[in-house]
Amino acid sequence: MVDRTGRHAGRVAVITGAARGQGRSHAWRLAEEGADVVAIDVCAPNPGVAYPMATPAELEETAAGVRERGGRVSAHVADVRDAEGLGKAVTAGIEELGGVDAVLANAGIGMASPDVTPAQAFRNQLDVNTVGVWNTVQAAAPAMIAQGRGGAIVVTSSSMGLTGRGGDGSGQMDGYIASKHALVGLVRAWAHWLAPHSIRVNSVHPSGVATPMVLNDAVAALFTDPPDGSGTGQVPDVGNLLPVGLLEPGDVADAVAWLCSDEARYVTGIALPVDAGFTAR
Repeated sequence: MVDRTGRHAGRVAVITGAARGQGRSHAWRLAEEGADVVAIDVCAPNPGVAYPMATPAELEETAAGVRERGGRVSAHVADVRDAEGLGKAVTAGIEELGGVDAVLANAGIGMASPDVTPAQAFRNQLDVNTVGVWNTVQAAAPAMIAQGRGGAIVVTSSSMGLTGRGGDGSGQMDGYIASKHALVGLVRAWAHWLAPHSIRVNSVHPSGVATPMVLNDAVAALFTDPPDGSGTGQVPDVGNLLPVGLLEPGDVADAVAWLCSDEARYVTGIALPVDAGFTAR
């Protein structure tokens, strides 16, 4: 018997990038705490990214996990860059599950493919990581306002959204850093916009997390065989202040579940690092 009396019982969460990684972890955590989930992912290749994207089978695995935890789920394939298609998916999920109480704008991309130019990599990262988040909130916020029951929006940024460490002008990181910094400004603006409706808006800033965005051959090669020849053949210290390497997705889900809960009912407009001290170093 699944306990449906948790702190998110009766709520509906819209989650982008839900097929795997942090998005899947958030979906399963909120389902464990009583929520139903609108799970959205692109489930298609992105030629500008250096690693494989999620698949429809992975999105169904996420959906199956939500059901196993007692939650209802409405799963949709949509690209956050496509405002019209994303809007249709969000609307369909909200209508199926009966509203929306939390929006987790989590979809994002990391390391650029070496097959694209720095200018293409920069634009691609901004389109997914910044414009995609804007599209997500614009698709869901009107329904949150109309239903009049408040809610929470959590935007997935990065420790790189609070520091420029790693920027080198090559196009590999500049677009990522810029796109994640931009989210802080959006969150602060949206916190003002939505506060009169009792909708809170915050961002979460993890350092490296053990997900397919980080655990792939392209990122491993960047650590172990960088262009400047300084590689040692082993993954080095990733830059956290605490003596830990990569975080687990559940570490970030802990923070996200709290930000969406009544325990954080007076928390809005903040950038919350979950980074083992990365930004303090």
